[in-house]
This record gives sequence, C-alpha cells and structure tokens, in this order.
Amino acid sequence: MKEFIVTKNDSSLRLDKFITKNCPSLPTSLMFKYIRTKRIKVNGKRAEISTRLNEGDVISAYINDEFLVKPEPKYSFLSAPSELDIVYEDENIILVDKKQGLLVHPDKNEYVNTLIDRIQHYLYKKGEYNPQDENSFAPALANRIDRNTGGIVIAAKNAEALRIICDKIKYRELDKRYLAIIHGVPKKKEALLEGFLEKNEDKNMVFLSKTQKENSKSIKTKYRVLESKNNLSLVEIELLTGRTHQIRAHFAAIGHPLLGEGKYSKSNDKKLGFDKQALYSYSLKFDFKTDAGILNYLNGKRFTVEKVWFADKLFSNDYKKLLM
Repeated sequence: MKEFIVTKNDSSLRLDKFITKNCPSLPTSLMFKYIRTKRIKVNGKRAEISTRLNEGDVISAYINDEFLVKPEPKYSFLSAPSELDIVYEDENIILVDKKQGLLVHPDKNEYVNTLIDRIQHYLYKKGEYNPQDENSFAPALANRIDRNTGGIVIAAKNAEALRIICDKIKYRELDKRYLAIIHGVPKKKEALLEGFLEKNEDKNMVFLSKTQKENSKSIKTKYRVLESKNNLSLVEIELLTGRTHQIRAHFAAIGHPLLGEGKYSKSNDKKLGFDKQALYSYSLKFDFKTDAGILNYLNGKRFTVEKVWFADKLFSNDYKKLLM
C-alpha cells in the first residue's frame, strides 16, 4: 500500500489525473477499476473518478508495487540556459522579457531551449522548484507570444497563481501594450481598427474582412502614433481582442505592414537589418476588476521593458515620454 499526501499545488486536481501522474505505469482501465472497487481511496473512503482533491487529503493506493515504479527522473530543462531577463519577480509569479527568436514552449524542432525550460532551470537553481517535491505541478506560463515577437511573458510559480492569472487573462483584466514599427504614416494619429478575422489552419495564416463570415471573429486594434521618420512610424498598440496574428494582419490590411514582417507583407526589410518583425509586448498592467486572491497585491501595478531594441535603433529617446 502506498499513501500520497495532496499538496497545495495539487488541490482541485481530479483523482484520476492525480493517480495518472503519480502512477504512470498503472493502465488507465485498471486505475478506473481500482477506484470503483475501493483499492484507491481518499481519506479512507471510496471516491469517484472525478473527485476533486483538497490540500491535505490522504490517498491510499492498494496496488502492486510494479505500478508504483516511476521512471528515473531526467529533467530536460537542466539542458537549457538558466539566464533570464527578469522584469519582476516575487514568491508567486515571475515576469520575463522574452527576446525575439526564442520559443516559449517546445515544438517538433526545439525540445529544450525554450522559455519555459529556462524558467524552470532558473527556479531549480534558486531552490524554488524541485520536481521530486511535486506530485504534478511544474512552473508554467500563463500567456505566450510568438517566436518572432519579444516582450513580457508571465510565469506562475504555484498552481493557485497560475489559476488566477489564467482567469484574469480570460476575462481581460490585464492591460497589455505593444510597440511596433510600421511602414508609412497613417492618416490618423490615433484610431480604433475593427474588422473580422478568419484563420486558415493549413496555411497558418489569418484573413481579414470588413463583414462577418461563418467562421470569422471580430477584432479590435487600437493604436497611437508616437513618432514618424523616413516613411516609418513607431506606434503603441492596445489589443481589445486577442486573436492569432491580429496585429500583423490588421496593419497589413490597412496598408501599413510591420517592419520585418514576412507573412503578411512583401516588403524586403532585411536590407534595413530587420529579419524579425518589429513588434514587442513592452508593457503589462494588472487591472483586476474582481478579487484576485493571493495576487491582489499586484492590482494597479504596471511593468515595462525599458529598452526595446528596434525603437531605440530607429527613433530618438523622446518617444518614451509619450508612452502610456
């Protein structure tokens, strides 16, 4: 018999999910049988497969030792660098300035050197994260940005913080601002762009229209021109909706594609030294409208990336006086 104590980071996890993570050698069908026949109990009593666990619950598993064996741990994140550009950090969250070119999560081509691997390695070295101390939780990202976009990414150090931040993102209680350089000078210095966006999964592209179609979603993009120079404009952008490729596609659609953007623009910007799009998620404000539990202390606080390379490269520092 093996006993597991439910930790804070595992509270609210379903019983079957907990067992799967802690007994990976146990076949799913057999796990369901053991729960039904009370060979797996919660606090000494029979439980349902969907039972939500609470911190301090004791799970008793009367199963063969062979199903309790876990593979020897191999932590892939230890192969990633542990250096980070930290914007802010406390006991619950960490805000990281992700540089352009870095993936946030592994894909089929890159398995290790990603932002989440670097964050986990960093916290491991600090002694704030040890996989052997956790039943299921690992530090995780609450938001993501494209590989070729830079800016602030939020990582949660515990399960409660992750749940809260994801909920606040869902209900748009975070104010995120972007800096971008676009081709040309818009007629209006400030404007709200509206339209409808449809995603083509096969081409990994989106298409915009002025009228709604069957599979399209409404988009709203607010911008403000900070400075114009040499037929380029530095703009601050606020997303009122958050759709795939929204900024890139919306500005291309109005005839002002992003500098360095190759998917929705035919401009050859490599000659200007831009092989990545000039787009940066430079500012984040926690703007909670409802209770945020352990993160209430963050409400009203804004964090910014002080140096955005492409803006400093092509424009004077005077634009910083106009931000926010």
